[in-house]
Amino acid sequence: MHVRELHDLIGKSPLPPVLLFCPGTAPRKKDPSWEPLLADRAIKRLTDTYVPEGLGDLVYSVFYADETSIEDIILEAKTLPFLAERRVVLVRNAEKYNAMSGERGSPLKALLDYVDSGCDSALLMLVATQIDKRKKFYKACEKAGGVVECPQLDDAGLERWVRTEVEARGKRIEDEAVGEIARRSGNRLSDICNAVNLVSSYVGSEQLIRVRDIVAACADVAEESVWALTDAIAASDTEKALRSLRQLTDYGKAPDEIMGLINWLLETAYQASPETKLSVKSRFVENKVLPLAKKLGLAKLKAAFALCTDTHFLMRSTGVDKDLALEMLVIKLASVKRPATAVRR
Repeated sequence: MHVRELHDLIGKSPLPPVLLFCPGTAPRKKDPSWEPLLADRAIKRLTDTYVPEGLGDLVYSVFYADETSIEDIILEAKTLPFLAERRVVLVRNAEKYNAMSGERGSPLKALLDYVDSGCDSALLMLVATQIDKRKKFYKACEKAGGVVECPQLDDAGLERWVRTEVEARGKRIEDEAVGEIARRSGNRLSDICNAVNLVSSYVGSEQLIRVRDIVAACADVAEESVWALTDAIAASDTEKALRSLRQLTDYGKAPDEIMGLINWLLETAYQASPETKLSVKSRFVENKVLPLAKKLGLAKLKAAFALCTDTHFLMRSTGVDKDLALEMLVIKLASVKRPATAVRR
């Protein structure tokens, strides 16, 4: 079930004794994605519903799969609750269970048996940021009807989320401003919530949030990742460059759009290079790309343009994995060494 369906059941219909919160595929999306805030909001509502006020220490437990044995977790779940209808047990980092076989003698076997039989006096919630649907762990949870998919929202869902968050703070928002928040924040709900908090504080007692308020109060997180990518390539920090590239993907930037950003960075670095007579209109942009220009030098900048052209052709004309092609491009750009500096005698 989608996490949205779970919200409709909480407090109204019986729930499976085991719930697995995991990535899911959003509408019109190819690959599964994970939105942690959707899972956290659902978990909070479940605990608010099933854990009586003041009894949290007695009937609610939180474990981490990579720190606590399965035997201890099951023992906790099977312990009868005190002064409550059921015991609530939360297990994070449950993606660890993907790597376990589930065969006889495996520690996972006990968990699979528990999922199969269930326990009416407990609600066991498992949170896995990655899932392998071929594994016995997922199949057991699916058979028990307890899989809750929490994918990233599509554009329409993000806009609805923005409106809901704004209304929860007692304010209204212009239609154009809704899209501006989503554009600046990307598709991570935690970033959107941070942006709504910032702009709500910025407008103070004003009830209506306008586009100009968002521009003044909220940074563009995707733009920050672009500059982080620029800095990482200039510093030959391949790990940081790949991390920044993946952040851009997480923010909903398509491979072709990211390819365009990299081309723009190289073109701007070429203009800012001390070896050319060109100039960059923005002093801020010039300062950001100058280290990249100095690192590559004019000859290697031209070679980088050719590399980008080849990569873009590869992405458009073959069946190559576009994300992998971008990663290889960034690795090659970051691995370029600075030109040797002449030593004065």
